[in-house]
Amino acid sequence: TQGEDNSSEFITKYRTCRRQMRECSGEADHHEGMSSDDELTPTEVTEFQKSKDNVLEDSRKVFEDVHADFCDIRKILLKFQEWKEKFPDSYCDAYISFCLPKLLNPLIRVQLINWNPLEQNFTELEEMPWFRAIKEFSDAKNVSESK
Repeated sequence: TQGEDNSSEFITKYRTCRRQMRECSGEADHHEGMSSDDELTPTEVTEFQKSKDNVLEDSRKVFEDVHADFCDIRKILLKFQEWKEKFPDSYCDAYISFCLPKLLNPLIRVQLINWNPLEQNFTELEEMPWFRAIKEFSDAKNVSESK
């Protein structure tokens, strides 16, 4: 397409310009393949940010029609904890520990859409509310099993 042709042409011109700048400045220690052509044009940055904002906006709507008890990981895990305490045999027979990852997966994935560990001020996984909720549930599970 024409956009790809223009992008390819831009990159070629950009490489040529950088090579000429290195030659003029006397940079002799340049190694081919060690420079980055991954720099985006201002238009590409704007388009990326717009797309990212659209995805984030859509992600906020994913669970908007779901009752709060069924889209809050802490509340979901509390229901399972209650089940385990009241009906331990039934809980064990249902293999809930195998089901929970599949059940919680969509909720966690939505919360991770904007997570980027490559950013300077990213939130550690261990600090995220869903991670703490699962850790508390696991800790409570271990305490009740040790009794």
